[in-house]
Amino acid sequence: MNFTKSIASTLLIISSVLYAQAPNTLTAKEKADGGKLLFDGTTTTGWRSARGGGFPAVGWAVQDGTLHVTETGGEEAGNGGDIVTDRKYGNFELSVDFKTSPGANSGIMYFVDLDLIPWHNGHGSPVGFEYQVLDDALHPDAKRGKDGDRTVASLYDMISAAKDKPIKPVGEWNTARIVVRGKHGEHWLNGVKVLEYDRDSPAFKAILAASKYHVFPQYGQQADGYLLLQDHGFPVWFRNIKIHELPADAK
Repeated sequence: MNFTKSIASTLLIISSVLYAQAPNTLTAKEKADGGKLLFDGTTTTGWRSARGGGFPAVGWAVQDGTLHVTETGGEEAGNGGDIVTDRKYGNFELSVDFKTSPGANSGIMYFVDLDLIPWHNGHGSPVGFEYQVLDDALHPDAKRGKDGDRTVASLYDMISAAKDKPIKPVGEWNTARIVVRGKHGEHWLNGVKVLEYDRDSPAFKAILAASKYHVFPQYGQQADGYLLLQDHGFPVWFRNIKIHELPADAK
């Protein structure tokens, strides 16, 4: 064994651990670029129930530096309900680390309209664009919809994520990134762009007309909306929720 190389490798590993970016913090570059944290790792500041009022008393927990959806047997928004930001966002780059439990279903929503909630026996999620968070292997929603448009990282019920998307196994952290510049939108997963769309294009309008959202006039056409983390009653964890707002004419 080359003792010198062994020592050097050990020191490199120790250095990487010591200087790894701490969760729920911004790098110097992110700060310089105008990035902001939407979750500080210890409090629920900046988030509230989508049903109104303060942060849900049940269904969610701040746990080990994460926003954690607690187990309620998969009942959609049946415990604490979804949570939303305390303000709307229009042009932005949003990144969120997420981790699922086996069979889990959740979502990261944007352009959320709190006046559109299709209630079902007191339960329901507001309407908006959804970056799907799902265990594709075990949750039945992955087999529904069209061509995989309900699988992880897809624009839910509208556009499927790339088939070769770089998803990590259940129980490991993945990073979602959503980019909105005017009418152009992108979904990224673990550093790879997995879909894009233009809300004004004929192709997108045809997709919308064929989706379940066609019943909502002007769906997804507003300039801004709330960001939302979805409570589907399955254990899911979120952290490193960061946003960089872009100018209206960003390219």
